[in-house]
Amino acid sequence: MIGGIMGESSEQRTDELSAPTGAEREYRAIPSTGRAAPRALVLGATGYLGGRLVPRLLRAGYRVRTLSRSAERIRAFPWSGEIEVEVGDAADADAVRRATDGVDVVFYLVHSMSSGTAFAVQDREIAENVAARAQEARVRRIVYLGGLHPEGVQLSPHLASRKEVGEILLGSGVPTLVLQAGVVIGSGSASFEMVRHLTEVLPYMPAPKWVRNFIQPIAVRDVLHYLLLAARADAEVSRVLDIGGPDVLRYGQMMNGYAVEAGLRQRAIASLPVLTPKLASLWVGLVTPVPASIARPLVESLQHRCVMSDHDVDAILPRPSSGLTPYREAVRLALGRIELDAIETSWVDARVTAPSEPLPSDPEWAGRTVFSDARERESSATPEAVWAVITQIGGETGWYSAPRLWALRGWYDRVTGGVGLQRGRRSRARLAVGDALDVWRVEAIEPGRVLRLRAEMRVPGLAWLELGVEPTERGSRYAQRAVFFPRGLAGRLYWLSMLPFHGLIFSGMVARIVSIAEGEHARHAR
Repeated sequence: MIGGIMGESSEQRTDELSAPTGAEREYRAIPSTGRAAPRALVLGATGYLGGRLVPRLLRAGYRVRTLSRSAERIRAFPWSGEIEVEVGDAADADAVRRATDGVDVVFYLVHSMSSGTAFAVQDREIAENVAARAQEARVRRIVYLGGLHPEGVQLSPHLASRKEVGEILLGSGVPTLVLQAGVVIGSGSASFEMVRHLTEVLPYMPAPKWVRNFIQPIAVRDVLHYLLLAARADAEVSRVLDIGGPDVLRYGQMMNGYAVEAGLRQRAIASLPVLTPKLASLWVGLVTPVPASIARPLVESLQHRCVMSDHDVDAILPRPSSGLTPYREAVRLALGRIELDAIETSWVDARVTAPSEPLPSDPEWAGRTVFSDARERESSATPEAVWAVITQIGGETGWYSAPRLWALRGWYDRVTGGVGLQRGRRSRARLAVGDALDVWRVEAIEPGRVLRLRAEMRVPGLAWLELGVEPTERGSRYAQRAVFFPRGLAGRLYWLSMLPFHGLIFSGMVARIVSIAEGEHARHAR
């Protein structure tokens, strides 16, 4: 597709890790005797946290190895050429034996999120295999990320399984740190995405009684901070440590905190005791893109109070020098609402993608909801001819299709307090970044290639229209894309209501622009 990610220039994503000053020293690998640098094995490198941890380990001076069933998935990452890839399954003893050979620290970041009960048996077998092979290889440290949970209660199947995995690793004979975290706040985190989608879709929220439970969320950059420091913990430290952010909130407060930071009205939340975990997970799967198979273990885990039982972690793994990230600041970082130059980015390089940015491993339902209408057409006209037509759009020329619909939309925008179509364009001969163009404003121009317009009409969300052309062997290819970031339920309903009109307007634009360009090309050819 021609051009970059729509809207990034107006709402730039920022670094959710935001390493504090001196972070390179704080996380620097301590070389083991006789080695230039220690080697770290990351199990779960293609997962949400693993994919964000690997480049930071590289930056800290570790030699990194991964164990993956698919080398292709690893190759999708920008740092894939800088690590060792062992192809195999974590349940296979020989594969794990090869992967742990010569390794100093193992990061265990794998766990199942499927429904049913077989996952617990599988997770137990993998943990026992890794524990045995790590002991054989004389690994110096295992770091495992488990789930925060209360003691003395019957845990959900998934929390119980994660606790069991921690106990198996602690019993391996290898010094192990089990870090127990609750809801991780960051774009792409399953628990955060459930908060995001539920809050954005529903203005009124019937919810299970667990919305009143207390939770201690933690920013993804703080989780990565603790993981990196855990690799350097003293050899005699082998225990469980709870980790969490500075805020203890009810789940409903988390949702409304998200609403405030996302520019939405706070949601009315009604606690309904009749919503069982199964029904609640089906409901979440219905109203959000989070699959029910993922939603169910999340919902089941939220039945428990997820708050740190102690703060022993502070004596073993110091907090970030800038302090732990408050919940609403973590949300702003996840939404890209903090200016890049306001954040310390000394740790960011070409290998280190900001945790807020998407990774190849992130699920399709992660990130903000984006609607788009993309169309292309091959043309016998030259790219120059097509570009000339593109740059004449708007004002007296109009929008090349359905003029009555455009006029109606402009009139509606005007009477509702918007800019309407009366602004026209400043010059018939040229366009520049910042120019008004009827209900749009020119956001970016790559001469001869791409024109990107940002909507200034009144819409429940953010909208862009991108028109571009590129050369082909037979002439050119015209590409057109409308992108909409909906705000709340109103934004989603708005997009759905406009779909019939988009079919007429956008298909007509494509046909008319190409037709005019081909006509001009033929005329000049004569």
